[in-house]
Amino acid sequence: MPLKIEDATLADFDDAFEKFKAVSPVNQMKFLLFLADKDPSTSLSWCPDCNVAEPVIYEKLETSEKDVLLLRAYVGDRPTWRNPAHPWRVDTQFKLKGVPTLIRWKDEGVADRLEDHEAHIASRIEALMAI
Repeated sequence: MPLKIEDATLADFDDAFEKFKAVSPVNQMKFLLFLADKDPSTSLSWCPDCNVAEPVIYEKLETSEKDVLLLRAYVGDRPTWRNPAHPWRVDTQFKLKGVPTLIRWKDEGVADRLEDHEAHIASRIEALMAI
């Protein structure tokens, strides 16, 4: 089934997240993927874990029998992300500790998540999809 991807940055996340939440969950799975920004000169993330996990995540989400809505949220450059007061680190809903972080959004909240050290493991992604 189709994988629909929307992108957001710190600057426009609130609007993108409201639109994401407003989409009806009927026959659809919703995920948030928090990632490090990409370097425009290389098209690669400054985060090696993101570079490893992204293709695995997309491959697994594309195999879903349901439609999948994925909101990719870019955390910023390395100094921005490393700041302990980063908005998504201190957010009571997301409480990010690392990138990439893949969150299954269900019933208007965080159903479960895969942190940076496990977001590249296909079987963990499949388990998250099964929730």
